[in-house]
Amino acid sequence: MNTKNKPDWAGESLLSNFVNLLIQTKPIYGVMKHQARQVLIKTAEKNGIPWRKNYEALQKSGAKQLLSAVTNPRVVYPDYYNVPFHAYSEGNLCWEAAFETESATYAMALRVWPQENLTWEDAHARLRGTFHDALETYGPRQVRDILDIGCSVGVSTLALHRYYQRRERYPVRTVGLDLSPYMLAVARTRDVNSEIAEWIHGRAENTGLPDNSFDLVTIQFVTHELPSYASQDIFAEARRLLRPGGYIALVDNNPRSPVIQNLPPVLFTLMKSTEPWSDQYYSFDIEAALQKVGFLEPVTVPSDPRHRTIIARKPE
Repeated sequence: MNTKNKPDWAGESLLSNFVNLLIQTKPIYGVMKHQARQVLIKTAEKNGIPWRKNYEALQKSGAKQLLSAVTNPRVVYPDYYNVPFHAYSEGNLCWEAAFETESATYAMALRVWPQENLTWEDAHARLRGTFHDALETYGPRQVRDILDIGCSVGVSTLALHRYYQRRERYPVRTVGLDLSPYMLAVARTRDVNSEIAEWIHGRAENTGLPDNSFDLVTIQFVTHELPSYASQDIFAEARRLLRPGGYIALVDNNPRSPVIQNLPPVLFTLMKSTEPWSDQYYSFDIEAALQKVGFLEPVTVPSDPRHRTIIARKPE
């Protein structure tokens, strides 16, 4: 039985420090960054995800013309966000990242079940479905207003909105919030039927949205990209935004997952090279942080072989 709370390659272990030293060596980092991107592209195109075709379609889509309309000029980017992410020197603040995110998301889903002969469509539906199943079991009974924090290009937001819209008999209002206007411009482009009420450019720690205005706040595959102090601030903001009895739900990498803990050295080194806050994430007690800001004791379930879902309720 696995009892380790986190992988040996994360935190302050000798192995972790050695990997970090490699990443901090510029020529080696450059190679790692390139390789990490190639792994994703190769996984995608080998499985029928049209990576380059999707990129070209978004280039021609008119997303670039939406940038000024979605940008909130009052937003100040925190230091933790102005760092390279996912093999992009400008992190999430560039068109390359925004145009490749959807394809990368589908490739990520395929890597969850590598032994199964799944299409990328089936893998992605299962990835979202496992999160929605956990929400059905442990989340709110009624949902009218949803906020998806760190919505990126809206893949998670649209899937969540459609799930609840099918479930409920009344209109569900869903809002997507992200710190990258590039991602939001793509999200607006992808939302061809205007299903999402608002795509908001803002900081999750200080959204400016009204108190007690949502039944559900989700943070999907975002927390591993944050330093722990930022996550805690976001949890506190989510509590403010939720109505009494509302729920926060997170899905992200599971530090206790045998798959994550036993990643081959090449893969975990590549992963750390593109995720600057990995060490903090894998050592961060999310359940304790949620309770510290005022949520009731969370429920944590391993929702698939790589990921966990954490759901907590705001007191009535």
